[in-house]
Amino acid sequence: MLAEDTIAAISTPPGEGGIGIVRLSGPAAFAIGKKVFIFAGKIKEPQSHRLYYGHVIDPKSGVHIDEALIAFMRAPRTYTREDVVEINCHGGIMPLAKTLEAVLACGARLAEPGEFTQRAFLNGRIDLAQAEAVIQIIRAKSETAMKLSLKQLQGQLSQEVKDLRRRLLALLAHVEASIDFPEHHDVEEVARAEILEQTKYCLEQTAKLLATATQGRILREGLKTAIIGLPNVGKSSLLNALLREQRAIVTAIPGTTRDVLEESINLGGILLTVIDTAGIRATEDEVERLGVERSREALAEADLVLFVLDSSCGFREEERKLLEAVGEKPCIIVANKTDLLADKDAALQAIVAKAAPRPVVPMSLLAGEGLDLLEKNIIDTVFAGAVTAGEGAMVTSVRHKNALERAKAALEELLAATEAGMEVDLLAIDLTCALEALGEITGENVSSDLLQQIFSTFCIGK
Repeated sequence: MLAEDTIAAISTPPGEGGIGIVRLSGPAAFAIGKKVFIFAGKIKEPQSHRLYYGHVIDPKSGVHIDEALIAFMRAPRTYTREDVVEINCHGGIMPLAKTLEAVLACGARLAEPGEFTQRAFLNGRIDLAQAEAVIQIIRAKSETAMKLSLKQLQGQLSQEVKDLRRRLLALLAHVEASIDFPEHHDVEEVARAEILEQTKYCLEQTAKLLATATQGRILREGLKTAIIGLPNVGKSSLLNALLREQRAIVTAIPGTTRDVLEESINLGGILLTVIDTAGIRATEDEVERLGVERSREALAEADLVLFVLDSSCGFREEERKLLEAVGEKPCIIVANKTDLLADKDAALQAIVAKAAPRPVVPMSLLAGEGLDLLEKNIIDTVFAGAVTAGEGAMVTSVRHKNALERAKAALEELLAATEAGMEVDLLAIDLTCALEALGEITGENVSSDLLQQIFSTFCIGK
C-alpha cells in the first residue's frame, strides 16, 4: 500500500438505504472531490468539516449522477490523519457505484480491505490494539461485546500494555548502563534490585491480564453452549424455551433430533450460541449415528454444557458415563420433568449427590418452570469470580493472549535468572523478548505480514 496514493471506497453496506457514503483519503482527496461535485451555492473554497449541498457529476461529461452532500476534512483532524472527503449519496447500488466510478476516474485508487484504518494506525492516530477494536465494534453481536470493544478503542488495554513496556524499557536502560560501566559495581547492584522489583510487578500485571482472556473472549465472541443428554429427555424443549420460540421439533419419539441445531440468544448482555444436539446413545441407524458423532464434536468445542436428564428416571448409568465425557468443562445439570416426580425433594437430592460438584437446576419444561433459575446459573457458572466488562482492561483477542503468554514466559525467565545471580548482560535477552511480545499488541514491534493479515479481515470501506 502506497501512502502517497489517494484511496476511495464505498464505506456503507451494500443494498438499499437512506444514505450511502463514498470516502476518499489522501493528498489528492480535496482536488478529486472538487472535480466530481458541483456546489449549489457560490462556494469558492469549502471550509473543513462542513457539509455542502450539491450534485455529484461525471467529470468527463458533466452529467449529474446524484443529489448529495459533501464534507471536506483537512488533516490531521480526520480518521486517517490525512485529507478526507466524504460524499453522502442516496443509499442505493447505482448512485454509489457511479459516484465511486467518477472518483476513481479522477485518479483515486480503490482502497484495500481495512486500508483507511491501517492509515490511521500508520499515521499514529491509533495503535494496533485500537485498530483491531474497530472491526470488533462492527462485528459486535451484543451490548457487552460492543462495550468491551469500545473500551479497547479508547485505549484501556493499550494503556496497561504501554505502562508495562515503559517499566521494562527503564529496566533495559539500567542493564545497559551496568554493561557500559562494569567498573561501577553500585550501578549493577541498583540494576539488580530494580529488575527484581519491577519484574515481579510486571509479571503480576501480565498474569492479571491473562486471567481475563477466557471471559473476554466469551463476552466478545459469545458462549458456545451445548445441550446434551440421552434421547427424549427434553433437549429440544430446552432450546425452544431459551429461544422463546418453537425452533426445534419436539415429539415423544426418541431420536427425533438427528443433527445439531444452532441458534443465538442474548442472555444478560452476553451472546449465547446454543447448540441442540442429537441424543447421545449407541445406535444402528446410520443417520442417527452421524448425528451422535456431531453431538460429540459440539461437546468437545463447547464453553458450557447443559446436561439434560429425565428426573423421573433418576441418574442412569448411561448418563454417568456421558458426564465423564464432559470432563472439567463448566456444566449445569438440568433435571427436567420434575412435574412427574412423586417425591420431588428425595429424587432431586439423589441427582444432586451423583452430579456433585456440578450445580443441578430442577425444571419442568412442559409446565414452563425453572427457566429463570437456569439462566442465572449459566451466568454464575461461567463468570464466577471473574472480572466484569466494566472493571478494567480485558483481553478479548487470541493474538493478544498469545503475545501476553510469551511476555509472561520471558518475565518468568528474567525473574529466575536475576534471583540466580546471572550476569547482567544475559538478563537483557529476556527483557528484550518481553518487550517485543508486548510491542506486538500495540504495534511498536510488528511485521508487515502481520499487519496485512490483521487488516485484510476488515471491510473495504473501513
